[in-house]
Amino acid sequence: MLIISYDISSTKLRTKFAKMLTKNGAIRLQYSVYEVNNTGRILDNIRLKINTFYSDKFTKDDSVMIFNTNSETIEKYGNAIHRDKDMLFF
Repeated sequence: MLIISYDISSTKLRTKFAKMLTKNGAIRLQYSVYEVNNTGRILDNIRLKINTFYSDKFTKDDSVMIFNTNSETIEKYGNAIHRDKDMLFF
């Protein structure tokens, strides 16, 4: 099972992203949190669509996090990929 959480600033992109999730069997838990409990093929299809169609459209203000409850892994897109890295302040 996957839990997908997103924070996307563009209304148009956010709406398309939410529609893509629901078309692929995701169930909305909260406004920007979805649960996907489906076959591996469907889960891979969602990841492929994020990588192919959405990741290059994310701005520095957008973030998407995918929590895989089976393997206890987290995939990050957009601004979320920078949250675990050390930051230097001047």
